Amino acid sequence: MISNISSPVKDACKNDSSGHDWWHIYRVVNLAKYIGEKEGANLEIVELAALLHDLDDWKLNESDGSHLPKARKILSENGYSNETIITILGIIDEVSFKGAGVETKPSTLEAMVVQDADRLDAIGAIGIARTFAYGGHKSQPLHDPDLKPNLHASFDEYKKTRTSTINHFYEKLLLLKDRLNTPAAKQLAEKRHQFMKQFLEQFYSEWNIE
Repeated sequence: MISNISSPVKDACKNDSSGHDWWHIYRVVNLAKYIGEKEGANLEIVELAALLHDLDDWKLNESDGSHLPKARKILSENGYSNETIITILGIIDEVSFKGAGVETKPSTLEAMVVQDADRLDAIGAIGIARTFAYGGHKSQPLHDPDLKPNLHASFDEYKKTRTSTINHFYEKLLLLKDRLNTPAAKQLAEKRHQFMKQFLEQFYSEWNIE
């Protein structure tokens, strides 16, 4: 059954160049299974939610994906009960970061696990690489010293504000370590967080050379 879910997900993101490709999904699934096992979560639910978490993401769709139609369709076509579908869609709905000033605390252990896995893949060396891939995908400037970071107070503001790739570190990535939910994820985040700080120090030392 998991294989049946994986196939359409792979197909949906096979041409992605924004950092939300199949290998992002693959890493999030593996991280979620690792964290879920450590924390005693329902691993089948965790794996399914991790597999489907980006299909309807607002960043990758013309619509806002608020009703998660793609994920719902795949689960329904594979015979999952309405109760299971509601559970998984509820997790997916709670995964995304919605702005520095927006509370996004998950309501279940399984949602905490999947959110943590997705956020771990947004930090560290891979997180840096994905951030620049997404910035290029959205035609954002690499860095603009005159464009200051914005700690968005609402999801709508977060979606609409023009930013730079370097600003995104301050608007999201450097905030994630302290917003993780599970002890297992927090432990994994420490090294990744420090690597991002070192990267930024090196970036500014090269940018400001005289």
